[in-house]
Amino acid sequence: MSNNSSLKEFLLLAFTDTRELQLWHFSLFLGIYLAALLGNGLLVAAVACDHRLHTPMYFFLLNLSLLDLGFISITVPKSMANSLRDTRAISYSGCAAQVFEFVFLLGGEYSLLTVMAYDRYVAICRPLHYGTLMGSRACVKMAAAAWASAFLNSLFHTANTFSIPLCQGNTVDQFFCEIPQILKLSCSDAYLREVGLLVVTVCLCLGCFIFIVLSYVQIFTAVLRIPSEQGRHKAFSMCLPHLAVVSLFVSTGTFAYLRPASISSPALDLVVAVLYSVVPPAVNPLIYSMRNKELKDALRKVI
Repeated sequence: MSNNSSLKEFLLLAFTDTRELQLWHFSLFLGIYLAALLGNGLLVAAVACDHRLHTPMYFFLLNLSLLDLGFISITVPKSMANSLRDTRAISYSGCAAQVFEFVFLLGGEYSLLTVMAYDRYVAICRPLHYGTLMGSRACVKMAAAAWASAFLNSLFHTANTFSIPLCQGNTVDQFFCEIPQILKLSCSDAYLREVGLLVVTVCLCLGCFIFIVLSYVQIFTAVLRIPSEQGRHKAFSMCLPHLAVVSLFVSTGTFAYLRPASISSPALDLVVAVLYSVVPPAVNPLIYSMRNKELKDALRKVI
């Protein structure tokens, strides 16, 4: 029986064992990664450099882009390096770091999307109080709360997961280290502690989701009461990008972690993991800039 003190590395799930396909996987992930770096980097630069974008909405968007940059940088470079070197190994400490950073940035992104829903609600449903409720100090506090709560949540999960004895080998059925796959390697009922923490986290996420849904119910109710078509169009253009990002984030994450075990397989798990960990950070900048004239103008200046 092995234990955590003797475990030096984990073996990640490989996309393929064929050398040509490994190089193709490396090239594909490299293209996606560079696109995510470029898109999010330009968005951060545009918001930071253009004083017209120094508003709560763009401040939160800047934070979201920073989270996306970190989120995609946790898993993709390691996967690319393993494909290039024809290996599956990741060190024990590297796996723990990957779990911590993944949970931290995942939680931070979800918390920030919830805050952004509140920002849109105040802007459309309570416009006369927007300056008071969404002042610069309030925005900084909300963003800091999102980052801090995600950090503490990740710290608890990582410490708890890697304190559990592991004796079912060292093969992780995913292309990066994630908690559900590591729990499969446990050899005692100690994993139930982490399951309990995961249930609490899921309940908190469900609460955030309900808050987002209720916010948008009130937003759409208020928008439909706007008499002018131009006013309705402007209000919808402010909300639809955020709603699209939330839908992509929640739908892929929910399918990844809450789908029935009967439709689970290593190949499907791999595809779904790419959909929720790689695709959103790459397409989020495109979604937010697609119909946003102010952001497009700022991006042109940066370019």
